[in-house]
Amino acid sequence: MSLPSFLEKHRDPTPVDEDTKKPIDSEANINVQEQRSDDSERISEDVQAGVQAIQATATVWTTTALIIAYIMIFIIYFVDSMQQNVTAALNPYVTSSFALHSLTAATNIMSNIIGGLFKLPLAKILDIWGRPQGYFAMIVVLTVGIVMMAGCNNVETYAAAQVFYWVGYNGLGYSLSIFIADTSSLKNRALMFAYSNSPYIATVWIGGPIAESVLGGAGWRWGFGIFAIVTPAVTLPLWGLLAWNHNKAKKLGIIHRRNSGRTFLQSVKYYAIEFDLFGLILIAGGLALFLLPFSLYTYQGEGWRAPMIICMIIFGGLLLIGFGLWEKYWAPKTFLPYDLLTDRTVLGACILSGVLFVAWYIWNAYFSSFLQVVNDLSVTEASYVTRIYTIGSCFWAVVVGLLIRWSGRFKWLALYFGVPLTILGVGLMIHFRQPNTDIGYIVMCQLFIALSGGTLVICEQMAAMAVVSHQYVAVILAFEGMFSSVGGAIGSSISAAIWTGVFPDRLARYLPADEMANLAMIYADLETQLSYPVGSPTRDAIQQAYGDAQKYMLIAATAVLSLIIPSVIVWRDIQVKDFKQVKGRVV
Repeated sequence: MSLPSFLEKHRDPTPVDEDTKKPIDSEANINVQEQRSDDSERISEDVQAGVQAIQATATVWTTTALIIAYIMIFIIYFVDSMQQNVTAALNPYVTSSFALHSLTAATNIMSNIIGGLFKLPLAKILDIWGRPQGYFAMIVVLTVGIVMMAGCNNVETYAAAQVFYWVGYNGLGYSLSIFIADTSSLKNRALMFAYSNSPYIATVWIGGPIAESVLGGAGWRWGFGIFAIVTPAVTLPLWGLLAWNHNKAKKLGIIHRRNSGRTFLQSVKYYAIEFDLFGLILIAGGLALFLLPFSLYTYQGEGWRAPMIICMIIFGGLLLIGFGLWEKYWAPKTFLPYDLLTDRTVLGACILSGVLFVAWYIWNAYFSSFLQVVNDLSVTEASYVTRIYTIGSCFWAVVVGLLIRWSGRFKWLALYFGVPLTILGVGLMIHFRQPNTDIGYIVMCQLFIALSGGTLVICEQMAAMAVVSHQYVAVILAFEGMFSSVGGAIGSSISAAIWTGVFPDRLARYLPADEMANLAMIYADLETQLSYPVGSPTRDAIQQAYGDAQKYMLIAATAVLSLIIPSVIVWRDIQVKDFKQVKGRVV
């Protein structure tokens, strides 16, 4: 069957679950008729204040204001993606400057956990206090994180700065995603998400040269210092536009000021319950204590038997169990209704998100270093290869958005294209990411992973949003983001464990006898590894050690990716073309 015929076959105006042949609202807790009713443009009375505020704001947007907002979003993503590329290229050199190159993955663990979990309270900030307030807070946190990275003097401060940076960076991107969801129809949302990420196609070529220029000139600190100035300059104008239209709706009487009547202590208690503060402390502490030992055990004289490592794992596990019990039996308010939390489409999308990030962080943590040491690429050249995923996935996401808009469905794209291609791409790298292998084969694998990633990321977000009302869009995306960030932390932990367990052991096995005294420095410092000429016995030994560590990482990543098959199969085949989920002037 030709592609146009296949797409035409799926142009079904009725939102039907293809597995059960029932209307989608019978299982997904959605009143479709209510979403399609003639009075759907009225501000919802049964949603939280922040959701009401953005619905009211959307009714007073002019077309010009909406166009300007999307142009600003493009500029913000352009600068933020360029900043991320530079930061990723500088990261190994920052840890190496403290003689702790092996902590490259470990510095990502806490930042990924906290950065992902913070989306949950941020979702409540956006829903309860408002979109402009949450967005502004993320600008402040992101800027603080960049300033801290520029001024850090040890790896501990850098790790703390990474937490601020990723909380702000993820939070800023998340706030923009919620704005896009608020101002786009469901059938066009995949396309608008793809549009917002399209700047990555251009900035991938800029980050590497900037990083290399900074390293060869002013130093890595100025690589961060530049963006400490630029970031607030490009992000604040959108906040001003949001705040202005918010106040416009308030002056017109569409948004009403509410007096809670609570005292200060009553407000503290109220928001602690609304944000599920105790539950967040349990899960953040539990995940941190459980995952960190995987990267820290080699720094203990007794390894896994060290009392600190054992205590962290035990108490981390107990806190995670406590979180589950708290959410099920005692939490006064959970983030999502239980039926949505256990919905197969939502849960499948979240598992897919988590597994993709687990696999990604397993094989990607030391990829840039591998390309420089084993393939003898410069910082710029290595950044080009590592960013093939970014270019390909962002470009292909636009195509996926158009296909979803045309067919009204997304499951077929994920199941028949995205899933098999990503497993193929990662699996092939087991063989090709080794010394003396042509770089072209690695590029080919990156292209496979890029096309599949551009498909799966868009489809998983659509799957999560397609079964909820506007009230829960922010929270469901936060929940999906939590899975991806926790998945990234798990992947970083696994990669760090493999690296610290395999790489130094193989160095000791392969290094010439006269270089054994330098083993610790070679292990800890990327620049020391690069200082040995290509073709020398020591460089060959380092390259072989890299190859062995990478092989185990890729085997682990491929095995983990097998979980994405059932996570997509369980999705409903939802027709999104005719849903009216949001109110006001939208794309």
